[in-house]
Amino acid sequence: MVHSESDPPLLDHYGTLFSCHSTQCDEPRSRVTMEECQLPLIDLCGLASDDETVRRACAAAICKASSEWGFFQVVNHGISPQLVEKMRSEQVKLFQAPFETKARSGLLNNSYRWGSPRATCLDQFSWSEAFHVPLTKVSDEACYGEFTSLREVMTCFAAAMSELSRLLARILTENLGHGKQALIDSICNETTCFLRLNHYPACPISPEITGLVPHTDSDFLTILCQDQVGGLQLMKDSEWVTVKPNKDALIVNIGDLFQAWSNDVYKSVEHKVVTNATMERYSIAYFLCPYYDSSIESFVKPSVYRRFTFREYRDQVQEDVRKTGYKVGLPRFLLKGSEENTRLYTRSIMTKS
Repeated sequence: MVHSESDPPLLDHYGTLFSCHSTQCDEPRSRVTMEECQLPLIDLCGLASDDETVRRACAAAICKASSEWGFFQVVNHGISPQLVEKMRSEQVKLFQAPFETKARSGLLNNSYRWGSPRATCLDQFSWSEAFHVPLTKVSDEACYGEFTSLREVMTCFAAAMSELSRLLARILTENLGHGKQALIDSICNETTCFLRLNHYPACPISPEITGLVPHTDSDFLTILCQDQVGGLQLMKDSEWVTVKPNKDALIVNIGDLFQAWSNDVYKSVEHKVVTNATMERYSIAYFLCPYYDSSIESFVKPSVYRRFTFREYRDQVQEDVRKTGYKVGLPRFLLKGSEENTRLYTRSIMTKS
């Protein structure tokens, strides 16, 4: 198998993993995959309608999808097709740079990552490369090196994604009541959020290799802008669902922090990226995160989860991955006897919506 000089040396560096059969892992993943399907599709034009009934219906659709799927798509989201196309073009140019340039030159706050350094078997390995950039560094001219045209486009794109994320977060928070809808703006800003540029090279080796391992997101919510190659899958009714790409839509998914904040009303759903044998895939994800010392707890009592800080949560996730190779996430923070409480509260919220 021959790679271009721009691709990371995944096979050369991690070759021993590929001879390890996936059943040697403690938690082999399911290979059952449903037919390709369409996520709930929401037209955000409804939020700007002069008709209050239309505005309420649009907000209710967002909250319903967040509860039933944990994922949804949005169109007429305010980010122009021209900006999306420019950002995608600049992203491709960046990843087409020689591997040594990406790995050694400190680009984008030295945020380049590839493969899975802690993986001990295929179920823990991601066939991908990425730049995980703090928003505070997006406008920093020193971060871009020779990629000067990327800076202006990426700054505009990050600002647009940030505005959209806050709009959606306020709607989701307001639906929960308790007068907390302004809180999301006070604990999330450009010093706490991230933009991640992803590239999944073609992988003809084996369908067992994932582009991104199954996981949930450790944030409030994520907005994804992807190309038309496809590969995103999510867990729905205990089966993997393949998400059909929509060129006009952005994908939104609920993160762990919103699930905890909402007392399990909103669902942070496990998802992954499968590789493609012949085609590479590009995507950009925006992560809405709070300050590290922000306290995360349910709006109502009794709570499903104990109170924790975002720093504590991240530290626990990293410790679990370091020790076991897997993220555990929210189950680490469950309070005893919380299952019945969350069922009752979820039922009351959905009735109100």
